[in-house]
Amino acid sequence: MNLAYAYPKSRFEPATLVDLNSRAERERLSQSALKGFFRLAGAWNLRDEDARELLGGLSSSAFYDWKKNPDRLLEVDRITRVSYLLGIYKSLHILYGDKLADEWVQLPNSNPIFAGRTPLAFMLGGGLLAMQSVRRLLDARRGGL
Repeated sequence: MNLAYAYPKSRFEPATLVDLNSRAERERLSQSALKGFFRLAGAWNLRDEDARELLGGLSSSAFYDWKKNPDRLLEVDRITRVSYLLGIYKSLHILYGDKLADEWVQLPNSNPIFAGRTPLAFMLGGGLLAMQSVRRLLDARRGGL
């Protein structure tokens, strides 16, 4: 009799993670990531300075060039930033109506992680880790926590 433990059979198939270190994957994702980011920036009424900072401190000339021609290769950090922001955008639109979802990042928030600041100010001050925190907070709210 075999007493070895085994996981029960399941229909769950884990998603294959995208390897952002792969140049081919970044080439595949970069243009659509930038287009999505610029649409998000418009929906959130972001100032260009704030949008540049959310992208990781991009210069004005590079920002306007990217906006005009989004067909370029992004670094892992920038794709990750855009991914978090688009996830935040999606979660907000699932949780709230369109008007509040697009205003939420610029409204003061009483959640302790924001310390009375707006989520946008929190993300601008905390960079990538702050974006991750906001994304996790909203994902938890979507899950009922």
